This record gives sequence, C-alpha cells and structure tokens, in this order.
Amino acid sequence: MKVSHFVSAALLAASAIPASAAEISDGKVKIGILNDQSGVYADFGGKWSVEAAKMAIEDFGGKVQGAPIEIISADHQNKPDIASNIARQWYDTEQVDAIMELTTSSVALAVQGISKEKKKIDIVTGAATTELTGKQCSPYGFHWAYDTHSQAVGTGGSLVQQGGDSWFFVTVDYAFGYSLKDQTTKFVGSHGGKVLGEVRYPLGSTDYSSFLLQAQSSGAKVIGLANAGLDTSNSIKQAAEFGIVQGGQRLAALLFTLAEVHGLGLQAAQGVVLTEGYYWDRDDKSREFGQRFFKRTNRMPNMIQAATYSAVTQYLKAIDKAGTDETEAVAKQLHSMPVDDAAITNGKVQADGNMVHDMYLYQVKSPAESTKEWDYYKYLATIPGNEAFLSEKESGCPTAGQ
Repeated sequence: MKVSHFVSAALLAASAIPASAAEISDGKVKIGILNDQSGVYADFGGKWSVEAAKMAIEDFGGKVQGAPIEIISADHQNKPDIASNIARQWYDTEQVDAIMELTTSSVALAVQGISKEKKKIDIVTGAATTELTGKQCSPYGFHWAYDTHSQAVGTGGSLVQQGGDSWFFVTVDYAFGYSLKDQTTKFVGSHGGKVLGEVRYPLGSTDYSSFLLQAQSSGAKVIGLANAGLDTSNSIKQAAEFGIVQGGQRLAALLFTLAEVHGLGLQAAQGVVLTEGYYWDRDDKSREFGQRFFKRTNRMPNMIQAATYSAVTQYLKAIDKAGTDETEAVAKQLHSMPVDDAAITNGKVQADGNMVHDMYLYQVKSPAESTKEWDYYKYLATIPGNEAFLSEKESGCPTAGQ
C-alpha cells in the first residue's frame, strides 16, 4: 500500500505548545486528506487537493487556538478496504482529528461509517452520492462541493429543457454511478422524458467501444455519462471516434470538471455542458484564489480542489470558534456557521450535513472562443442552492428535517 505524507515544515516549526492550546487534544490539530492519487481520479482531486489543504492552513496562519496544524495524506486507490484500513490507523494510532476529500463514493461511505463509529469529523469534497447526507448520514459527516442531485439538476436539467427527452446511460458500476444515473433519471422523468436503457462498466475501463455502440444504437437523443475523471475523458474521446455527436446525439457529461477539460483539450471537449460549484474566472474572488493556486501548482483548481480548501478553512474556523477540537463542539459549529471564503460564497450547512450553495452551468468553449490560458467555460446559468440540493426533509437522513 502506497502512503505518502505531505507536511509543511513551516507548520511543524513550533516545538513548544503554548498554554492557549490546552483545549486542543494532544496539542495539535491533524487533518488527513484521503483520496485517489494514482488512478482515474488523480487529476480530479489527487495531490492538487492536498495542495489546496496546505494552502488553507497557510492562509489560516499555521495554528488554531495556539496549536500547530498538520496535514497527512494517503492514496486509497479507490478501494474501500484500503481506505478503511488507513482511516482506522489514522484515528487509532496517528491522532488524526478529521479526514477530508474522500474521492469515490464507496470509499466515502465506508470512511464516514468509521468516522461516525469513532466520533470523528469527516468532510467529503470528492465523492458524489447523496447517501452521504441521506440514509447513511452522520452527525459528524459533512458533504461539500456537489452531489449527484446537483449534477442531475444542472447538466441533466439543461439538456431536457433543450429537447433532450430520451436518454441512454453509460454508468460506472459502483455507488456513485448508480446514484448519478438514478438522480438524473428522476429528473428526466419528472419533465416528461424517458430512459431507453443503460449499460454498466467497471471503474477504470479503457475500452468503451461496446458500451458506446449500444448507446448509439438505442437512438436516444442524449447519452448520459454517469462517470467521472479519466473515465469521462476516455468516453468522450472514443465517442468522437464513433461520430456520435456528429450523428445528432448529445453527450451529457454528468460529472465533468475543469481538470478533465484541461486533460482532454478544447478540440475534443468543446460544446459539452457541465455543472461546477467553482470556476476560477467567474468573478474577482474566484480569480484571486485561482491565480494563487496556479502560482503554486501551475494549474487552475476545479470545484473539488477549491472545496477542499473551503472545507479545511471551515473546519479550522469551527475549532477556533468552539475553542476546542472536541468533535461534538466542532460539529455544532460546522452546522451553524455560514460558509464564505476564498472558494465558496453564501454556503449553508443543513442538519443532514450537506453544504448548500449555488451551482453554475457552463458550456465548454471551442478553441476559437478561448482567448487565454485556462479560458475554458462559457457561463450559461446559476442554479440556486435550494434547487441544486435536496432539502433536509427530502434527504432521507434519519436525524434531519425533524
């Protein structure tokens, strides 16, 4: 098992813990970033999310309540068993106070279960399933950035409104894919559309030809790609080889971010409609954060990396306001504090742990429309947070909406 640690020397420089850190257990705050750093989601979150977390700690001043802040990270390889072992080790022997990012829904659900058992905070920025704030919600679990409902309402909704009323899904075969497909199916059906079929494939496949040919032969107006990361990029590449879009069908990339657009290039990605909660060139605040991130990584952040910055920042604010890193006290502050930072504006955390905020609908520019480096998106619409996300009562969380 490959485990890598990223610790800022500046954050560990303090050799003595002042008296003001007395309410911080073991004299320090330790945050674990657990995600895919070598597989299909390595650009989706990966080491760039670790950099975003470091950036948040540095911006916070390196200490909270007088105690130094430390970052640890590991590659879970998209395997729930590996992720679970790392989480238990972190909590039981390495004094990790909170685990964040957690790309891959099956991993996030497993680690949230462990965090609930251990009474530890987890903040998910990389996984999508609504089950995290639904039936498997936790009083200590939080979902930042996006979920399958926000993507279905955004990308799926825009295409239905444009006449895409018949769909065929190419779905990655695990919890995330099922949730994304199911949420989009509900939305399509509620607007008078229909689903003609679905084909499922294993995570990390490289040959999508048989799946795409089935989708093409279905005659559906829209082929919904219920996947993410490198899987989505490879699906779009191979769809271009089969002339699917040229043949009159539309591709709905139900979870597609700036990182994948960059990897694919505008020539292949142009025209794709997508939904993100952050785009670096949306306004002055997002540009300032994006440019600072670019200076340290030579790339612009997507919504996963921006949300990781936000999650770490909010966690530290909650500790500071509570005056302790004790889980119950911090969770109470996370549920009550508004979210407004360099990456997220006007966010609100519901009782189910879901951080509700506006989402944005974009279309990928053509090469001719792009005027500068990383100028990839045309703004189409804002999806208000109360439309993008399920309400507390709708979520299915046993302790919310009561």
